[in-house]
Amino acid sequence: MEYPVWWLPFFSGGLLIACMSIFHVFIAHFAVGGGFFLILAERKGYAEENPQIIEYVKRHTKFFLILTMVAGGMTGVGIWVTIALLSPAATSVLVHKFSFGWATEWVFFLCEIVALLIYHYRFGKMSRRDHQIVGWFYALFAFLSLVVVNGIISMMLTPGKWLETQSFWDGFWNPTFWPSLGLRFAICLMLAGLFALITAYRITEVETREQMLRYAVRFVAFPFALLIACAVWYIVALPAAQFTMVLTKSAQTPQLVKIFLPLSAVLLIGVLVFVFVTPQAVRPALLGVLLVIGIGQIGTFEWIREAGRRPYIIHEYMWSNSVHVAQTDAIRENGMLSYAKWIGTKEITDENLLKAGEELYRVQCMTCHSLNGPMLAIKKEAAGLTRYGLVSQFNGQGKLRGFMSPFLGNDAEQKAVAAYLASVMGKPLEEAPAKLPHEEGVVLPEFNPEEAEYVLVAWATEGMNTISDNYTKFTMQIPGSTIRAQLFLRDEVPEIVTEGVTLTYRIEKAFSTPAEHVTFWNYAKQLTGKDLPSDTGICETNLIGTFKLDEENRAFIACSLPVFPYSDDGIVNPYPLLNVEARTADGKLLAATRVAVPVSTEWGCRKCHDGPWRVAETAGISNKTADNILVAHDKINGTRLVEDSDRGAPPKCQSCHGSTRTGDAGKKQVLGFSAAMHGWHANYLADRDDITCESCHPAGHNTNTQGMRGLHVDREITCINCHGTIEDHALSLLKAEKEKGKPQAKQLMANLIPRASAKLDDVVPREAWVNEPDCGVCHSYFESPDSDASAVNGWTKDPQGLFKNRKDDMEAVMCEACHGSTHALYQADNGYGESLNNITPLQYQKYAAPLGAEDNCVCHTMEMSKYDSAHHPIIEK
Repeated sequence: MEYPVWWLPFFSGGLLIACMSIFHVFIAHFAVGGGFFLILAERKGYAEENPQIIEYVKRHTKFFLILTMVAGGMTGVGIWVTIALLSPAATSVLVHKFSFGWATEWVFFLCEIVALLIYHYRFGKMSRRDHQIVGWFYALFAFLSLVVVNGIISMMLTPGKWLETQSFWDGFWNPTFWPSLGLRFAICLMLAGLFALITAYRITEVETREQMLRYAVRFVAFPFALLIACAVWYIVALPAAQFTMVLTKSAQTPQLVKIFLPLSAVLLIGVLVFVFVTPQAVRPALLGVLLVIGIGQIGTFEWIREAGRRPYIIHEYMWSNSVHVAQTDAIRENGMLSYAKWIGTKEITDENLLKAGEELYRVQCMTCHSLNGPMLAIKKEAAGLTRYGLVSQFNGQGKLRGFMSPFLGNDAEQKAVAAYLASVMGKPLEEAPAKLPHEEGVVLPEFNPEEAEYVLVAWATEGMNTISDNYTKFTMQIPGSTIRAQLFLRDEVPEIVTEGVTLTYRIEKAFSTPAEHVTFWNYAKQLTGKDLPSDTGICETNLIGTFKLDEENRAFIACSLPVFPYSDDGIVNPYPLLNVEARTADGKLLAATRVAVPVSTEWGCRKCHDGPWRVAETAGISNKTADNILVAHDKINGTRLVEDSDRGAPPKCQSCHGSTRTGDAGKKQVLGFSAAMHGWHANYLADRDDITCESCHPAGHNTNTQGMRGLHVDREITCINCHGTIEDHALSLLKAEKEKGKPQAKQLMANLIPRASAKLDDVVPREAWVNEPDCGVCHSYFESPDSDASAVNGWTKDPQGLFKNRKDDMEAVMCEACHGSTHALYQADNGYGESLNNITPLQYQKYAAPLGAEDNCVCHTMEMSKYDSAHHPIIEK
């Protein structure tokens, strides 16, 4: 923020620094180890009185001088120039906080230069003793340079007490100083041996050549034990946060840690093969391979160290984008534009939205990311996200995947950067509005209260049933809509009829062949363990069939009908009609009714994960959206779901993430499906109230389904009144998972703050589909609920307490029979019209309200007041 930004749209800052530093570090480590090789090889030549070895050492010295002093010196300056341009704030900290260290190192480096120049130019012109003393001085000063630089750069990963004291020595003697020094010195000696092979290979006299090649092998082989010991020590010495980042959290370092020691072993074996097995003619090619492996070895270690610092450039002191950690809260509250001195835009408007986003991107992201370059390109990394998805990413950045800093800016700045990146990727800045429904005229079954002997009531147990439909990619919810029905013999004291009758159902014809519209039955065996014929549900029910008796509830039930919202004429209708009839054993019709079966595939996944609707530009998860989801899951969790899908074995979410609703146990230590879904997304969609719910669930009136349509909507009761905000909703689920000993629950909870409860201890844990909002929390039946009533933390104790399973005070009539389904309580209404949403009350009492309202007790053949109800008390108004 304090410095201007070097704009590199193609090359990220990280790539430029990596290219410069790895080349320099490769040479610099050779400069240290090579000093010891020079003096020891010279001593060997004099000890053996072998002039050819001495001549070789002299030639090697010239090569060493040119490579280390020229190439090494130039790249060393290049590093300082590069980091000063790309990370000036961090460079300033290193210079000012460790000026004594750098001054000391520069003295040592000057001594290196002088010693090496004398060693080279006075080779053979001064006494053996004095020349070797000069050689030892060079080796000593080179090693001391390594000591100083190691102390400073290792501090950036493990600052230790320096964070509190800012003391030079606390930073220098940091937790990884010694293992890092030992590891680097081992690499120095191995590289010295590797480079010695280059020059020794060129000795023309065969015996001396082979002798020096074998001698060079010692410098690769002997330090290998030190390398292994210090590598393990280095990992063990890392504090917990850095240890976790290096071994698990980072997207790159766990793999690099796994290959570092094997790569070093390959280098050793390659050197041995080069010297003792490979013919002279093949050696040049193998030597080139060994040099690449050597660069890979030091590059891997440097990458581990650099990536292990994420999301910091100096751990817990400065973020990767050079913003001080201490400034985080102020910037997130007031915005980056208030603090960045070199940004021209100071206020975001509709006119400068993209310009502001570009300037903020340069400050926030460019240190690590390019737009479309070879390393961490935004166009690739964010390809699966929409503008809304990018905003959500920024909102949750740094909470779960700790290798990125939090977005350092306010909400308006998040939206600006998201808009800029969306424009760069050619994505729309605004989401196309949903296709809104048109009113469906429903022909109501006849009912003559003067003549009818029976009242037949049918309802869907769930007023919102949202299922996935792209079974070729993955299964989030197996199809299945359960319908219940009760038959009443009208009388002064009505009777519930369960014997001597048969209840049948038939879906309207246009929706009777779902297998023509979805691929579920192609994968039914692997998803359900059953060979299900086409158009057959998991309970082996068809779309034309007979209800089974539900003795416990004195009702009839049709379990898990495989209803989809796709008609044969290409229309998407999330409320297909089911015709229900009650007949005697000899076929006499007693009563008939209809029920809308709410079933939607309008999941909001594409709102973040990009892609079109799958069906009729209205609903369904497209291949593009599904692939984006699977790619994200694989990247975050190390799974291979894309591979599974491509080979014809698309995953079922509940096979890992258990669910009470589906009866899947899942994996023991893996979060349940609802807890995982809400827990993860809560970290990205927090602070948005019921807008968050409607981002995923097709509940709102800006969707085609408009699933939230009951009388609560008319009372301005929203999702959060009953379920809480997504933070509350997630925490209650995660708390129950935590009590089961599932470790990931704690991670997902760490950054969530309850909003309906004063503190986390007040959050009541619950099991999804078992412990849901209890109607009795708000409805006492003796007084009307307050307008701001909330059922959060007032959960049902077991499945029997769920509204869909409750019965009246007589344990006779099911609540949904008179009141309608959850989320669709009478009077229900949405864009599909009153008649579709209130078939039962309109059929029997000609107006939309719970059965029995306004003293219209349709099952009773005598006049009576609703206040005389035996079903439950009714508040007199």
